[in-house]
Amino acid sequence: MTAVRSRYLSSENLPRENPCAQCGTPIAAPEWFEKGPHRTAYLWKCQACGYRFEAVAFFHSSDQREAMAA
Repeated sequence: MTAVRSRYLSSENLPRENPCAQCGTPIAAPEWFEKGPHRTAYLWKCQACGYRFEAVAFFHSSDQREAMAA
């Protein structure tokens, strides 16, 4: 697996321990992410059951510290 890196998000800004949408097992970090205007999409893969899902965080402004929903 390739490490998630970006000039926009550092490893300390990535979401952590997101529960698997199928089995509930915590996932350490997203497998992949994509930053867009006022949103960031994260791809999660559960190592326990193999389920993959996407979560999207929407931001009110370009300042990513002001998340509106995830």
